[in-house]
Amino acid sequence: MSEKRMKFVKLAEARTQAALEAIRKIGNLSNRRAYEFDDGDVKKMIKALRDATSDIERKFGSTSAAEKDVFKL
Repeated sequence: MSEKRMKFVKLAEARTQAALEAIRKIGNLSNRRAYEFDDGDVKKMIKALRDATSDIERKFGSTSAAEKDVFKL
């Protein structure tokens, strides 16, 4: 494996795993006993996340994304 490939794999795995963990933490905000929010708040958050993932797909030239609990290349 080339040095550039190894660097990409290392960074991509770490950054994607951090992003997935951050998204899981956002999911914790759904606890209505601890937080007050409305449907508009949720729609804004989901739209922002979808827009960000769409932007990443465009940057990589991809139109589909696979779902995984733990990201590995």
